[in-house]
Amino acid sequence: MIDLTLIGIGTGSPGHLTRQAIAAMLDSDLILIPDKGEDKADLAFLREALCRQVLPSPPPLARFPMPRRDDAQGYLPGVRDWHDAVACSWLQVLESHRASRPSLLIWGDPSLYDSSLRIARHLSARMALNLRVIPGITAIQALCAAHAIPLNDLGQPVIVTTGRRLRDQGWPSGADRIVVLLDGECSFDRLDPLGVTIWWGAYLGMPQQILHSGPLAQAGPEITRIRARARAAHGWIMDSYLLARP
Repeated sequence: MIDLTLIGIGTGSPGHLTRQAIAAMLDSDLILIPDKGEDKADLAFLREALCRQVLPSPPPLARFPMPRRDDAQGYLPGVRDWHDAVACSWLQVLESHRASRPSLLIWGDPSLYDSSLRIARHLSARMALNLRVIPGITAIQALCAAHAIPLNDLGQPVIVTTGRRLRDQGWPSGADRIVVLLDGECSFDRLDPLGVTIWWGAYLGMPQQILHSGPLAQAGPEITRIRARARAAHGWIMDSYLLARP
């Protein structure tokens, strides 16, 4: 039986780690670090640096190659095949290290727009697995805190969605505030900006944090420029934004 722990680590700041998260890291006999290639090497380095910074004596760290997703057969079939390939990569590194209490460090929280819980289900089909989840600070919380704004309007709902759905379906019905995650294409530029306000943030909680906000008509093009420069400088970017209309 393998006791696998998925640990939410927030958005990159050591201050986002809970005591429960640190205790779970210390209890691990192996911490798995995804390796997404040279262009995103900083993401692996950040996880490793986080372990060295907060743990007096970190357990062994093991990188595993992160397979690339192939959407040739469509988005959802591609994602399912990709999850299965990632599970196989996890299995190989667990077997090679003979780990019994491994853990993975998950940006934000493992339950919100992250694939690790689904990948773990693929892994459980191949081995006896006991799964534990340690919650973490989400990008949504970090975004609202950075801008010092409430997530919702008084008594009103908020919809959390993705850039893909915003591009394909427009503003979702049923809410005047939406949070957009996983948007690599600045999909807010497809919306009618009249009356819409945006609060955007990248690298939330990290030293290189960037924030911008304002009416979408003016702030949107500037965010697109800022985002492109930051991605070129760092080789990767993690960002999110909140949109509100009257």
